[in-house]
Amino acid sequence: MKRGEWAVLALIALMVGGVVTRNMLVTDGAGSGSTKDRGIPFYTTASPELARAGSDLVRQNQCRQCHSLWSVRDMMQAVPSPPLDGIGSLRDEAWLYQYFSASNPQSILPSRLKPEYRMPSYKDLPEADRRTLARYVASLKVQDWYLEETRKTEFEKLTGKDYKP
Repeated sequence: MKRGEWAVLALIALMVGGVVTRNMLVTDGAGSGSTKDRGIPFYTTASPELARAGSDLVRQNQCRQCHSLWSVRDMMQAVPSPPLDGIGSLRDEAWLYQYFSASNPQSILPSRLKPEYRMPSYKDLPEADRRTLARYVASLKVQDWYLEETRKTEFEKLTGKDYKP
C-alpha cells in the first residue's frame, strides 16, 4: 500500500473508534450531561377495536388537519391547535364527550384562534360516534414523566402565553 492509503485507513479507523466510544458513553449515561432515552412518552389504553373505530372517526372528521396525533401533523396545515398525544391524561372521557357534544365548544374551552380555525362542534354526529370519539381520545395517554410537558404544550397552544406551573 502507498503512504496516502495508510493515512486514509488510519483516519477511518480513528473516526470509527471515536463513534464507538461516544456511543458507549451515551448508552452508559456518562459523558457530558447526557441522559438515557426514556422512550416515547405517548401511549394508548384503547383496545384494538376502539383504536380502529377511533382512528376511523379521527380520519373521517379530519381532526389531523389541525391536531397532531402520535406526533405526526398534516404538513399542509399550520393551525396552532393542541396535539392529541396525551390529551387523555389531561381530560377524561366525560369531559371530552361534553366538549364534542357542545353547540359551542369555545364556551367550554375558549380559543384564541380565528373563527375558521376553532374547534368545530360535533353535536350533529351520532351519539354513538361522539361516545366512541370521546373514549378513544381519552385513551391517548402520556407517561407520568412527560405529563408536565403535555400541560405546558396545551396551555401555550390554547392561550399563546408562556406556561408557568
